[in-house]
Amino acid sequence: MDKHEMQRAIAQRVAQEFCDGNVVNLGIGIPSLAADFVPEDTMIYFQSENGILGTGPSPAAGCEDKHIANAGGKAVTVLPYGAFFDSSDSFGIIRGGHVDITVLGALQVDEAGNLANWIIPGKLVPGMGGAMDLVCGAKKVIIAMEHTAKGKPKILRQCTLPLTAAGQVNMIITEKCVFEVTQDGLVLTEISNGYTAEDIRNTTEADYILSPLLNIREVG
Repeated sequence: MDKHEMQRAIAQRVAQEFCDGNVVNLGIGIPSLAADFVPEDTMIYFQSENGILGTGPSPAAGCEDKHIANAGGKAVTVLPYGAFFDSSDSFGIIRGGHVDITVLGALQVDEAGNLANWIIPGKLVPGMGGAMDLVCGAKKVIIAMEHTAKGKPKILRQCTLPLTAAGQVNMIITEKCVFEVTQDGLVLTEISNGYTAEDIRNTTEADYILSPLLNIREVG
């Protein structure tokens, strides 16, 4: 797979975690692609922290409305039932525990479910955004990311970058596999077709155990 195909494969797997009626917040990058893989017969209420509830799939090329964008500035569509509101109401939804699932990217995740995704010391960033609120306010936190960065593992024994939140991650989905975060640590539950258990071990620093129900995930 090339990078584009890999990112879409991750997003497609993320969408399988959504249930009819869920309120879901999608972070920028790979997480935002998940909206394109929701089955037509499934109603998901996508929430954007800049004040939209009811965003839909990405607009067709040339049909973007510059006035309608998500929190990352990416053009989005809004479904007929969609609603617009101010930032205080948006964060009331998030902090009030009304988001069922939030999907975020990560710089690092570790075996305790700690997340680092907002800053690399010494590099300028626009700010942490709503990530800290989302990971503490949502009922389920899914990390959707590429398995490595420049060949180096992103799933670590312990995060070395400043944390966004401690112990809040429930699931990690990469192009290679799926981990669930449990009280006993990371559990490898799926391996993507085309990869092996050895591939996962060689590119994952964290310790983990194999699920007795380990699945091979078809990709594509």
